[in-house]
Amino acid sequence: MPIFRYLGYKQDGSEIKGTIEADGQKDAAIKIKAVGVFPREITEAVFNKKQILHWRRLPSLLPDVTSSLSTLLSAGVPLIEAVSAIASEQKGRWKGILVDIKDQLSAGATLARATQSYPLIFPDYYTSMVSAGENSGRLPEVLSKLSDFLETQTSVKNKVQNALIYPIFMTGVSIIIISLLFTFVVPKITSLFEKTSASLPMITVILIWVSMVFQKFWWLLLLFAAGAVSFYRWLRKTKQEVIDSILLKLPFGVMQSLYTARFAMTMSFLLSGGIKILKALQLTSKVTGNAVLENRILSARELISQGAKLSASLEGFPPTFLQIISTGEKSGQLAEVLDKACRSYEADFDKKLQRLTSLLEPVLILFMALIVGFIVIAVLLPIFELNQLIR
Repeated sequence: MPIFRYLGYKQDGSEIKGTIEADGQKDAAIKIKAVGVFPREITEAVFNKKQILHWRRLPSLLPDVTSSLSTLLSAGVPLIEAVSAIASEQKGRWKGILVDIKDQLSAGATLARATQSYPLIFPDYYTSMVSAGENSGRLPEVLSKLSDFLETQTSVKNKVQNALIYPIFMTGVSIIIISLLFTFVVPKITSLFEKTSASLPMITVILIWVSMVFQKFWWLLLLFAAGAVSFYRWLRKTKQEVIDSILLKLPFGVMQSLYTARFAMTMSFLLSGGIKILKALQLTSKVTGNAVLENRILSARELISQGAKLSASLEGFPPTFLQIISTGEKSGQLAEVLDKACRSYEADFDKKLQRLTSLLEPVLILFMALIVGFIVIAVLLPIFELNQLIR
């Protein structure tokens, strides 16, 4: 059933706009008037699937939608009616997506098949878990686990983003202050030395040269910054493994703990949902967020398909973690053991992240102190030398 956008007026004369699901424009007009709105303009909302694939912000609502669907199915509401009810509460693009999924369900498609139409919104592991839930008759339970899993992933992502806000802000402020000092403050001071015939100390000459670069060649600095950003983007597209290998070597092993926690979380989740280990490894490799570990997980998958054990096949993970996996394999409780390991490495990641961010603050302060100290020494040194000459 198509969706229509409308613009109209309430009974008090105020303007209102929204969307409504109807069989046609006449049906849409009747439904709009039924809620006390006088329509002025009604147009069909066209949702292009190719465009929807690039709406990267939509997955942020996925945990809530999944949780609502799980609740309705657990209460005994049929799947099509449950999706329709959730769609009626949504607006804009999500509404169009859910209505399209409902239409596919009405045409006989499974929920897993319908969600595959939107791969950037519903990841591969999501559709695989939904498929396993439909085949086992445990779809409400699987959707509940999916919701919890997505919430946990979002929480971890937010921790990383929030931890980076302060260092990025401090770095930006430092760059602005340094630029202002070398562009406006330092030139006024160094101009006094340039008028003297006395030879200046090397540190003062360097200060004058740096100040001149900021004054006359600021455009070159901006061009260099833009080039650095472009080079980084190119590196991410063509040499992602180079960047990811550096991330694995960050101080305190903070990113190593994060990737290990993601791997343990996703593998535990998929295995407990009935996904076979080879399929689970394939899906997990895409979730870790590191190209180096992704390749190593896929290599381990090939070895396991030939009869090897997971603990003996994985590379790039801490030895303690591999020992935990080995224990889980021997006891036949790999999913449960991975779940416990996930919680342990999440806590370890939180501690290391806090330690790293607390270290960044004094490092930035020290950097600023060195810059200011360099300026002060470069200014005071020729003054002292001039005093010696006068005496």
